[in-house]
Amino acid sequence: MNAPQKPVLEVRIAAPRGFCAGVDRAIRIVELAIEKYGAPVYVRHEIVHNKFVVDTLKGKGAIFVEELDQVPDGVPVVFSAHGVPKAVPAKAIERGLEYLDATCPLVSKVHRQAERLVAAGRHILFIGHVGHPEVIGTFGQVPEGAMTLIETPADAEAVSVADPGNLAFLTQTTLSVDDTAATLAVLKRRFPAILAPGPNDICYATTNRQGAVKAIASGVDLMLVIGGMNSSNSLRLVEVAERQGTTAYLIPRAGDMDWEWLAGVGTLGISAGASAPELLVRELIDRLSERYDVIEREVETIEENVVFKLPRGLEAA
Repeated sequence: MNAPQKPVLEVRIAAPRGFCAGVDRAIRIVELAIEKYGAPVYVRHEIVHNKFVVDTLKGKGAIFVEELDQVPDGVPVVFSAHGVPKAVPAKAIERGLEYLDATCPLVSKVHRQAERLVAAGRHILFIGHVGHPEVIGTFGQVPEGAMTLIETPADAEAVSVADPGNLAFLTQTTLSVDDTAATLAVLKRRFPAILAPGPNDICYATTNRQGAVKAIASGVDLMLVIGGMNSSNSLRLVEVAERQGTTAYLIPRAGDMDWEWLAGVGTLGISAGASAPELLVRELIDRLSERYDVIEREVETIEENVVFKLPRGLEAA
């Protein structure tokens, strides 16, 4: 007797998706540190916001802590891709700890911009999310009071500054492109002399992944984004899809998908945040294939070929 035929599900997979160059580099730094120094290697904060990645590195010998005082003497420590305040490496040096900085080079660029702007006497309006590690790290590069956090266009309307003619702005790298544009429009209207220190600080990977989701979301019945629930860039992908009028869910793993979401769905979009590995995308496709005859179609909007160098001393580890 023939098995009942599975319903057909067209799956449109956004490209680019998943790991960016900064995440690749950060994970490799932890892996190479374990090879070079032996386990355990301590990591301050989650190296990237993805539980699967963190758990995989734990299995290889990484120990994740929130603060430097949880790191014992005499062992190496890695700083996460999100960046840390200047006080953290200073404290590591004071304690004689060997440290490796896995801060994404694009975040480090924002740190240097902040230092230069403050040294030039400008006050910075920083667009970002309160409490995010990247925001904490960037604020920790400059003296207290040198930056003001702006989260929304409403904040931009309400902010009061002492010297409107001597302002600059910077942004968190993982923001919504559209939201940031709306906030910047308010700041530029209110403060025409505000200085843009260079191109948009929202990183290429965040921009590209949002563009890829925007390209497919309006043409599918449902959008699934694979990523950590605390991942800023993954949450923004869900928002991008929803703004196209499409129902979207963020799921850490395939097992977190609810089959009821697929009721009446003939076309499904899939993407993955910049800290989600490709194998989690394949895991989701495999799960869908249990109940559907899956037809895959990758929709590429731009090709990525960015690679970041490893810290000196680890290249040949």
